[in-house]
Amino acid sequence: MQNETFNNMLNDLQIPDYTPSATAQQLIQVESRYIKDLKINVSNVLNNTQYLNKKEALLLAYGVAVNEKFDLLKDTFYKQAQEAGATDAELAEIVSCTSLMNANNIFYRFRHYVKKDFYTNTPAGIKMSIMMNPVLGKEFFELVSLVISSINGCEMCITSHEHSILQHGGTESRILEGVKLGAIIKSLITVLA
Repeated sequence: MQNETFNNMLNDLQIPDYTPSATAQQLIQVESRYIKDLKINVSNVLNNTQYLNKKEALLLAYGVAVNEKFDLLKDTFYKQAQEAGATDAELAEIVSCTSLMNANNIFYRFRHYVKKDFYTNTPAGIKMSIMMNPVLGKEFFELVSLVISSINGCEMCITSHEHSILQHGGTESRILEGVKLGAIIKSLITVLA
């Protein structure tokens, strides 16, 4: 790889052995200016947050990598979150929350799109006990739920989790920062995968 900015981004992400995807190679070959933007965006959401601490930023990034099934970033964000103080129980809860949101996002998006009384009024029957007393705390669990729901495009879930975060002491600034982190990590995966 010849692009110094791209290599620096990989070093910052603690990814030593990366074979560029066709998409990444396409950008590297033409010295795309976007690589600099991507590096800055990724660094900012992981290192220069005002409303998320380092551990929270890495846990959210880990959740996005799990959601997108991208092992390279799952591995690096898992290790970095551990280094930032995340426990095994917290990391496992990120996986559990991401899995639950995938079920809920599909189910509630279906209800929202179809808008029939039968589907809306029939109990979901989806077990969600981890939401009642999360290891991560209710506010942050809801923030993870919101970020994953935003990536998965479920309007009902986004609205519900945004409201719940605010009820549990979160702020709109914190919500916006979390969603921006999710968006930037998703954009990183688009290039690296």
